[in-house]
Amino acid sequence: QVQLIESGGGLVQAGGSLRLSCTASGRTFLQYTTTWFRQTSGKEREFVAAITWDGRLTDYALSVKGRFSISRDDVKNSVYLQMSSLKPEDTANYYCAAGGTAFSRSIYYTPNEYSSWGQGTLVTVSS
Repeated sequence: QVQLIESGGGLVQAGGSLRLSCTASGRTFLQYTTTWFRQTSGKEREFVAAITWDGRLTDYALSVKGRFSISRDDVKNSVYLQMSSLKPEDTANYYCAAGGTAFSRSIYYTPNEYSSWGQGTLVTVSS
């Protein structure tokens, strides 16, 4: 299990951009699929975007496809979520998670597949 720290959240106007970062404490982070989830009050945590350990496979929720981009920098032990054309409905706490099977080229869409989580970073999009 690794420790993950998210950063980059904040308040932005609709149409604006933000880049979220997820930085890990250990190098084993590099062996796993990393995923961004988001959650609003009273709702379940939902899948946003994921990237496999080798960066060769990514996937996005339909609601963010074409607007968000996930990437990883293994030198910096980090995964990023570039968010553009933000909408008020993107407002949520965003969490990064790492897990699944080491060196697997699989995307996992449900929170229970992940063993390591960050504390979350709040994104607020004003209209």
